[in-house]
Amino acid sequence: MTALSDLDRRLLSALREDGRAPVATLARELGVARATVNSRLERLISTGVIVGFTARVREEVDPLAIHAIAFIEMEGRSTDKVIQQLKGLTEITSLHSTNGAWDLVAELRTDSLSGFDQVLGRIRGVEGIVNSETSLLLSSVLR
Repeated sequence: MTALSDLDRRLLSALREDGRAPVATLARELGVARATVNSRLERLISTGVIVGFTARVREEVDPLAIHAIAFIEMEGRSTDKVIQQLKGLTEITSLHSTNGAWDLVAELRTDSLSGFDQVLGRIRGVEGIVNSETSLLLSSVLR
């Protein structure tokens, strides 16, 4: 993995705020030349630090969407197989390994409670998952 410099970190932070910011604006904010921003961006993309760009959508746009966090416990030797199967579920928007009582934390989004119930059933049906606990997210107080 590529070591990140202070400039790289500041560039990534600026891109998290506005992924569509023009290079000239980024250069001005960071106090460097446009060529420097261009070369840093190219390097961060080519080394896989930046894996893509996306659009963030206001949660209020779809107030009926179900958003939840699932905590998942797995059997010891099934980690890779479980992760591969969970990656295939489009309702899982992010998946993280963790320490403590739970092995994985998954962020889920569905259009309805019945869709939420179905995805929970598919998660619980994955061979190697021995326990799960899911909490619906009611509102976001900090993002």
